[in-house]
Amino acid sequence: MSLNQLIENCKINDTKAQSELYKLFSSKLFSVCLKYSRNYAEAEDNLQDAFLTIFKKIDQYKNKGSFEGWLKRVTINTVLQQYRNQKVFDIVNENNIEEVDIEAEEDALSIDYLLKIIQELPDRYRLVFNLYVLDGYSHKDIAEMLDINIGTSKSNLARARQILKQTIVQYQQNENLQSL
Repeated sequence: MSLNQLIENCKINDTKAQSELYKLFSSKLFSVCLKYSRNYAEAEDNLQDAFLTIFKKIDQYKNKGSFEGWLKRVTINTVLQQYRNQKVFDIVNENNIEEVDIEAEEDALSIDYLLKIIQELPDRYRLVFNLYVLDGYSHKDIAEMLDINIGTSKSNLARARQILKQTIVQYQQNENLQSL
């Protein structure tokens, strides 16, 4: 069955087609959920919520642009929805934002470790960091998605980078001590 036929069948609530769509895209969308979630279990819950939303809104997909891109946007928005109503964002003065560069030795940090320390960031920092750094959204887009101002987005990104840099420096110092 072609992807277009699968989508059309999902639009008429064909459970077999929904199951097939889930099998096709769940692993890719799970990695998206994992980036935005605090842990593995929360990512699993978010994936289920995302697919419920996808199946509910699939008739809104008009075969324009990438279907996978549409799935990813729906998934990110579904995950972010749980944070929008929480007061996890601080209002900040845009003038006090300091850019932080993170320097890490090539190959010194595993992807699993990086994902772990990103997941450990406070919600407000993790969400902005992932949207900006990993998914390439602008601060304007992030502000709209999270219902915050642009200054808050910039500030939260700077703070996330600062925390990550401190964590990586500590990790590297510990590794250096252990290798002595």
